[in-house]
Amino acid sequence: MSNFKLSLAGALAVVLLPLAAMAQSLPDLGGKSVVVVTENAYPPLQFIDPKTGKQIGWEYDAMDEIAKRLNVKIEYQNTSWDAMIQAVSDGQYQIGMTGITIKDERKEKVDFSDPYMRSQQFMLVRSDESRFTDAKSFGALKDGLIAAQPGTSPFYTAVYEILDGNEQNPRIKLFETFGATVQALKAGDVDLVLTDSVAAQGYVDASEGKLKVVGEPLGSEDFGFIFKKGSDLVAPINQAIAALKADGTFDKLNKKWFLDYKMGQ
Repeated sequence: MSNFKLSLAGALAVVLLPLAAMAQSLPDLGGKSVVVVTENAYPPLQFIDPKTGKQIGWEYDAMDEIAKRLNVKIEYQNTSWDAMIQAVSDGQYQIGMTGITIKDERKEKVDFSDPYMRSQQFMLVRSDESRFTDAKSFGALKDGLIAAQPGTSPFYTAVYEILDGNEQNPRIKLFETFGATVQALKAGDVDLVLTDSVAAQGYVDASEGKLKVVGEPLGSEDFGFIFKKGSDLVAPINQAIAALKADGTFDKLNKKWFLDYKMGQ
């Protein structure tokens, strides 16, 4: 092996050592059975695949990887959002996941993991758009239309941070898929789509100069898993979250679900 190859191998070993050490330091929970509850109503975090009927999404992939690294057996169950926090608080389920925003008032009932995702919405528009440059100027544009999927974070950001708080506002046009909202934007049927930073940049890059992002990020939220108060699962889950952030696993999931999935819709 040449000196160059030896040096390169040494450099790679130095880079990989912290990640390997982190992986080795994760606790082994001995095949412990854990019930995780979700709603399956928040694509692409978790939802039912209309083609296969299977439960899929970012959170499923992340939780499956966490379970693998901690040696945990996961059983998934479903409940409504309205019932979830109380059910986890009562110990009916060990973990809850459905894009739950970390809030102080919720911490009175449940414990949160460290944040596994920060959700920020960006304003995606046609590249020739000049009537508005941010949320305030769009709100003042009386005939400007937003495309959104009902019940999603972009929908609520549009209602409460850009418009007037009226969920029936006729300036919001509803579509079944995210891909349909972007097609409507390109066709000139609407003027604005809100999406996360990964997908926004992906659509701009693939648009051949037809789309751009304007304004500052909106609707910033930190998401965490929830547990019954005092749960002994919080610490190992947090260790696993840190490991998946450090080794790029979460970055791969972001690309898979917030770019590749959305662009394929």
